[in-house]
Amino acid sequence: MAKRSKVPAKRSPAAPKMPKVGAGEIHTLFDFLRYAVSRFNAAKLVFAHGTTDPVAEAAFLISETLHLHPDQFENFATARVTLAEGKQILDLVDRRIATRKPAAYLVNKVYMRGLPFYVDERTIVPRSFIGELLDSHFGGDEDGASLIGDPAEVESVLDLCTGSGCLAILAARHFVNATVDAVDISKDALEVAARNVADHGLDDRLTLHRGDLFKPLGDRRYDLIISNPPYVDAEGMAALPRECRAEPKIAFDGGPDGLDIVRRLLDQARQHLTPQGGLLCEIGRGRDNLEAAYPSLPLLWLDTEDSEGEVFWIAAADL
Repeated sequence: MAKRSKVPAKRSPAAPKMPKVGAGEIHTLFDFLRYAVSRFNAAKLVFAHGTTDPVAEAAFLISETLHLHPDQFENFATARVTLAEGKQILDLVDRRIATRKPAAYLVNKVYMRGLPFYVDERTIVPRSFIGELLDSHFGGDEDGASLIGDPAEVESVLDLCTGSGCLAILAARHFVNATVDAVDISKDALEVAARNVADHGLDDRLTLHRGDLFKPLGDRRYDLIISNPPYVDAEGMAALPRECRAEPKIAFDGGPDGLDIVRRLLDQARQHLTPQGGLLCEIGRGRDNLEAAYPSLPLLWLDTEDSEGEVFWIAAADL
């Protein structure tokens, strides 16, 4: 199964540029898709910010220009693009290549679990497996399997290192009777999160806190704690591709072995969990380091469609 993490593999140097075209030379959405993919491949771009390949990224940028949900692209693939729309698409393709910024920053949007979220350079572009796991392992699928019992009975959820607030919002939508607290140390990130909370109409159930992990929460306890913390080790930080360098460094840097924040989560989480609660945490490719650091901890590793062993679950009783 293919693996994806917060940090994509570093690509080789850029190949020679391919010729550009004018907006009037290509016509349909599919024409623009093919052209953009060819440009992206020639430029050796890196993809890991809501899309994982040049085709998906091109479709995303084209759809955003035309005010379409990415899922609608195929329905309109043979439709012709106006000259003005074509110029906008080609401009985005040029900017993506020239700046090497994540596509999400260029259009101020990312999709998670099919939902749109605002994002800009004040926060990392969210790309977490936790949203999928909430559906697959916490009573969201038809079989009702859940690591935490009936989702309707979950009363409190905490999202640590919330960034743009996307996971906290997905959790609030999944656990419909829960109040959600979301914490981040970055004032800038919380401003983005506040916009997303308002956009999704969750101001009455989701509260944002600024601070260092559990510090702003006092002695509050939660039925579920989720976190996608900084987990990139020193070697990974040194090899970050240009796209990732456009994002806040604080959102990546997990210390020498990538576990600085994760250790603090594991050491403090039990004090903030209800007896039947648990911690769901994403750590990318840090599984070997974590198991070596905590050899007796009964971590349950959860897989998704695109990941193996990048997220762990541990019950409060086992911490």
